[in-house]
Formats: sequence, structure tokens, C-alpha cells
Amino acid sequence: MSPRACILVLDGVGIGEAADADEYGDEGSHTLANTARAVGGFDLPHLEHAGLGNLAPIAGLRPDPHPTAAHGVLCPASKGKDSTTGHWELAGVHLDTPFPTYPRGFPQPLLDEFSRRTGRACIGNVVGSGTAILDLYGAEHARTGAWIVYTSADSVFQVAAHEDVVPLAELHAACLVARDMLVPPHNLSRVIARPFVGTDGAWQRTKNRRDFSVPSPHETLLDVLAAAGIARTGVGKVDDLFARRGLDGGHTASNAEGITRIRDWLAGGNGFCFANLVDFDQAFGHRNDAPGFYGALREFDAALPDLTHALREDDLLFVTADHGNDPTTPSTDHARENVPVLVFGPRVRPVAIGLRPTFSDLGATVAEWMGLAFRGRGASFLPLILG
Repeated sequence: MSPRACILVLDGVGIGEAADADEYGDEGSHTLANTARAVGGFDLPHLEHAGLGNLAPIAGLRPDPHPTAAHGVLCPASKGKDSTTGHWELAGVHLDTPFPTYPRGFPQPLLDEFSRRTGRACIGNVVGSGTAILDLYGAEHARTGAWIVYTSADSVFQVAAHEDVVPLAELHAACLVARDMLVPPHNLSRVIARPFVGTDGAWQRTKNRRDFSVPSPHETLLDVLAAAGIARTGVGKVDDLFARRGLDGGHTASNAEGITRIRDWLAGGNGFCFANLVDFDQAFGHRNDAPGFYGALREFDAALPDLTHALREDDLLFVTADHGNDPTTPSTDHARENVPVLVFGPRVRPVAIGLRPTFSDLGATVAEWMGLAFRGRGASFLPLILG
């Protein structure tokens, strides 16, 4: 059989502050250890047995003397701490300068042009958490039909609209307008559609979120796989993060749905799968919900045996993350953290691969496994893990 590989990103599941975390105001962030402490310790038997407890002191997880996976830690080399930057680095691309952010809101001329092109006024233009933004502006939006535009510490232009006030297709079309407008120096990483429902005091965001990313300026692992004629399947929001370039989308809106799609791909798919499970970040990290974050980890831990048992002789499954999102810190934003990597497969030696200098080492490893010359900005650790 032809080799297959799957990169499975647990969105926001960081494993301790990066060496330059102080430059981002993220000193002390440690998504896994701090969450474990907040909930009184983890019970994640399958991740523990894989070697997660070998990577850092995490309450409830013991180092396993005979782990089932190769295990290590990836350090971010790109500038930034958003999902686009993290996924691009996994695929071999580094950013020398971070995407722009707007801690005091967007320039008014930019919003005026967005209103002119879309035919609706804008309200908000503030930095904040999505649920709090709806409490502040949801009623005014429902009354006027104006877009709620807001941002965060990340490089995002977020547009919220009630699904009964603005049709979902119109919201997505408006986000494409914004994506077309946001060119340097306003080339934000992502435009995010944030649909919601409900009534004043009881607003609820829906699963119809969409991300519209700026295209990568450099060749990625996905581009090289496409050029080689190797099938590429996306799960979660990965298709959005790569601006649908080099990837056949399979957009999913929850961890449970994403796990089902990954299981289906393992049962009958070919080539390469790039998957993102977003609930850790979207539903819990950004809302400072440590118990909810732990619940999502337990859900994934329970699903892990089904995924690993489905692996064929020539399969590699990489479980990793794209940044941190520590739900125990005052911030509701992403954290500049290192990320874990666990590698499963019948031919994998369960060795420690150490502290790797860039996420791109993972993409380089996939490329070598698939027989490609591409290494991007990384160095393959395939020889370390093959038995």
C-alpha cells in the first residue's frame, strides 16, 4: 500500500510558554499543566500511555516507561500565535513578521469602505471576547441590521450577525469582501464570520463560523503534495486556514464531527489528511472554561484508541497543536506556547524526539515519509522514529 499520513491538530493545546513568550505577554502560560491543576488533575489514560506525561509535569499524568508513541515538543519559530501562523509553520512556512493586530480597533476609513461595499453600517469596532461582544451589541444589531465588527489580540477581522437578521450567505459574502479589502498594511491573518442566534440576554453563537485566511506567500507541504498528485483531505477549519489552496475541504464544526471524519478517512482514505479539532480553542480556551477544556480532552482521549487501531502498516498519525490557549489566565486570547507532538503507527518506535526548534520539523517528516524532496523550513525526524 502507498504511505499515508495524518496531522491532527488539537487547536490551542499548548504545553508551556515558548522561549519568547514575554514578547507576547504570555509568561506563565501552560495550557495543559495549568488546566490540569485547575481541575484537580487529569485522567487521560490513553494520552498518558502514549507519552504525554513524559513531556512535562502535568497533574494526574505520570511519565510512562513504555509509551505507545514517539513523543516530543515543537517550538514556534514563526512570529505570531494565531491558527494560521501555526498551521502554516507545520506545513513548512515561517513568517518573519507577525500579521498586524489592532488593539485599539480598526481605522475608520477601513470600516467606512467595508460598509460602502456591503451596504450595511458597522457597530462595535472594539477588542473583546465574542460572547461579551454579543452582550454589548447584539440588541443594537438586531434592531438596525448593522454588522458587529470586532477583533482580539490576534490578527482577526471578525464580523458577527444574527442568522435571522442577516442571511448566512450574505454574512459569508461580506467576509469575502473584507478579505479582498485587507491588503498590506492591513493584511490580517483571518476574516472570521461569527453567526449567532437567540434573543437579548440569551445570545448563542452557532456552528456556522467560517474563517477566510490570507493565502500563504510561500510553497507549503500541501502545494507539494498536490503537485505530486497525492490526495489531500481537510478536516475542521484547515481548508479555511490555507485559503482552500492545495486541500480538498471537509469542513467540520465540532470535535465530535471532526473525529468521525478522521475515523472515516482512516477507514478508506488515501494520501494525506490535515485535521483540526477546534473545540478546545473556540468553545473553551477563549471562554476561560477549564472544566470544559478538560472535558474536550477526555472526549479525545476516549476516541484515541479507535484512531490508532485503524492505522495501517504504512500509516503515520501525528497528534499536535498550533499554539496555546490557557483557560486559566486572565486573557481570553491565544498564548505563545510550545506544543506537544505524539506520533503513532505500526512502524513507529516510541522514542523521545526531544525539543524541536520549529513546528516545520513535523511537515518535513511527513514529506520524507511520502517520498517528497520538500522540507520547507524544517528538518525531518523520520529516521528517529522508524523501527
